[in-house]
Amino acid sequence: MTLDFTGRVAIVTGAGGGLGRQHALALAARGARVLVNDLGGAVDGSGGAASAAQAVADEIVAAGGQALANHASVTDEGAVQAMVQQAVDAWGRVDILVNNAGILRDKSFAKMDMQDFRLVVDVHLMGAAYCAKAVWPHMQAQKFGRIVMTTSSTGLYGNFGQANYGAAKLAQVGLMQTLAIEGEKYGIHVNALAPTAATRMTEGLMPQEVLAQLSPEAVVPAMLVLAHDSAPTRTILCAGAGGFEAAHITLTQGIHLGVGADAPEQLAARLAEVTARGAGERVPRSGAEQAEVEVGKALAARGAR
Repeated sequence: MTLDFTGRVAIVTGAGGGLGRQHALALAARGARVLVNDLGGAVDGSGGAASAAQAVADEIVAAGGQALANHASVTDEGAVQAMVQQAVDAWGRVDILVNNAGILRDKSFAKMDMQDFRLVVDVHLMGAAYCAKAVWPHMQAQKFGRIVMTTSSTGLYGNFGQANYGAAKLAQVGLMQTLAIEGEKYGIHVNALAPTAATRMTEGLMPQEVLAQLSPEAVVPAMLVLAHDSAPTRTILCAGAGGFEAAHITLTQGIHLGVGADAPEQLAARLAEVTARGAGERVPRSGAEQAEVEVGKALAARGAR
């Protein structure tokens, strides 16, 4: 099956360079009309210029595709609404949103300025939420939508010096989980991509020989799968250097201890059983399933008495 995007309208944020540019070019090459968004600022979010987004839009048009440029900040809710309206006015719909915009303000947590913490969360989390909120009614009305969040191995597993970035990136997964549930009846599929790619944001973080393996182009196939008509929903795909994996937030089988006075001591003594991986581990369909599992254990324990 060829992943064709003919007739689809896509918005890609942070698409003026690096991974976002590759996303925009790939969608356009496969037939999508693409709104290229980029503030045009530095890696830390400072500054801004329309030239970055315009250059990528021009590149798409020169290759025979259709594209528009937009240099709104994803932290500006009004500007994001106007960006989505720009796509709708030009092409009548919006089918795909790739939330790719991001910044870095790395520092160990002890030394981190909390304004830098807030700014990173604003760009990654609130930016993704503003964009999703703006496209949501259009996707509901047309009974179709594909939203790709950009999470990170830092959000999923942690990384020294990136508490702000990691918190914001895992928050995007939480947003994805609920939006996928709420969007299901409207044909809106919401997924997350955890890329490993050499871009401006990774310069200086890895040895050059490692970076050479991590071309942004190698991540694009995962984005295309998550943005296509055939996409899954509530899936976290990891991608880098030609490798692809899935990450899952799972619930172990665990144990039932009851609510006796010695429950804390029993839990401490049997913690290894609670955290053990293997048989009975599951990926819950929703947060309510955790409660179902726990109440089920309690009822089973009561019936065994």
